[in-house]
Amino acid sequence: MAAGESYSIVEYFGGEDGYKCGYCKRETGNMSLGMWAHVMTVQDYQALIDRGWRRSGKYVYKPVMNRTCCPQYTIRCHAESFQPSKTHKKVLKKVGKFLLSGRLPQGDADEPMDLHCKGEQETATACRSKVSTLDEGSLLVCEQVDEGAEPTRTCGEELEVEPPAEKAPNATPVTTPKPGFGADPHRPPCRKAKEMRRERRLQKLLQKQQAGGITQALPAPSLSVPAKSIKELIAESLPTEVASQLEVRLVRSSPASSQFNATFQDSYQVYKRYQMAIHKDPPDKPSESQFRRFLCDSPLEADCPPSGPECGYGSFHQQYWLDGKIIAVGVIDILPSCVSSVYLYYDPDYSALSLGTYSALREIAFTQQLQESSAQLCFYYLGFYIHSCPKMRYKGQYRPSELLCPETYAWVPIERCLPKLQQSPYSRFQELPDADDENRLTELGRVQVLYRRTIMPYRVYERKRRGASDEECVRQYAELVGQTCAERMVLYRA
Repeated sequence: MAAGESYSIVEYFGGEDGYKCGYCKRETGNMSLGMWAHVMTVQDYQALIDRGWRRSGKYVYKPVMNRTCCPQYTIRCHAESFQPSKTHKKVLKKVGKFLLSGRLPQGDADEPMDLHCKGEQETATACRSKVSTLDEGSLLVCEQVDEGAEPTRTCGEELEVEPPAEKAPNATPVTTPKPGFGADPHRPPCRKAKEMRRERRLQKLLQKQQAGGITQALPAPSLSVPAKSIKELIAESLPTEVASQLEVRLVRSSPASSQFNATFQDSYQVYKRYQMAIHKDPPDKPSESQFRRFLCDSPLEADCPPSGPECGYGSFHQQYWLDGKIIAVGVIDILPSCVSSVYLYYDPDYSALSLGTYSALREIAFTQQLQESSAQLCFYYLGFYIHSCPKMRYKGQYRPSELLCPETYAWVPIERCLPKLQQSPYSRFQELPDADDENRLTELGRVQVLYRRTIMPYRVYERKRRGASDEECVRQYAELVGQTCAERMVLYRA
């Protein structure tokens, strides 16, 4: 590492003991391993989430996939190729109608993001008790040593449910459909009934002509209309003449920008109301300090390279302003290859607008916008897909999408993963039996550690340290983050 170069400093804790699952509520079923990230580059975090890690505040954790009760698979959507479903279009139309009339739709809509985020919040809260405190003074001046050189350096949800319609006096009772697994990839795609009726009419006309010896030409089939993109649909849902004005503002949360600081209290009050109304938290639980730790603090360093997006990389809040007040906030990370969704909270008074789905669609469109200036930033990460929890399968509706193989860390189309997940909650998605993790640990001695204010390879640290060997712990950490990150990040050792 060259002097002045940015790098990540982490403190690994492991965590083999099970704790309460935020999804199935099993008392000791959830198992994950974690580390505290004091500072982290966006490049390292991109590499980590591509190995199944995920952050909550500054705590970064990875589920033990073959042991946890509800395996959590990292899922990403190809933003450029995304095609909204009928449910997604209904949400956009619903928001558009509200903006035109100023009247909220009747009834409440379930927000699938809630269960997902609540489970992750409980996971992070349970793990934070294991986090020790690193003396920040030890990070001010560090030396990097290798064998032969010691240069000095400075460290610095079920699918969205529409509001139920009022029943007619003698209406036939409607039964709730059983949870499904999406479209069958082995069958041809569904076709519109209008197209099928037209084909049948043409076929009958052809048969009549052949029977009567008529050679009159058949009417030419109409040309299919190209499907509208998500950006076009969003633009249509935001007409110019409206009763209510909706605006989305991007503010950097870490380090906090002036816009973020100016709106902090308004944003926090929305979060507090959300936690109390949606998650039934007592008034004292969603405190200001808890809000900062959970959704404002981030280990990611801000990075604004010339080749990146204009806003730069790092952690941000996307604020949804309605007629001059914040009604929702999407917490996101902008990374070299993706926009990663962290959390969403909103004013409970606007639950009927299905803001969980709406914000996801806006974030996909935002990813497409960023890709115009940064070609490799083309994915939208939705967090974890949990097939064993039926209410968490809604993320699979954002197509085309892929799941991360928990053994080889290869991306596999979700259509190929679902049949395996129907057989077992845990599955290896990579079909090649000989395929392995290409970034697996090969040289433990090259792992970088921070010991007594000095950065050194593990092989040097092993000779300098006193007491019992910690090789097992360091090896477990390096195997989880992979050889590249193990050599690039710095592991703090007390």
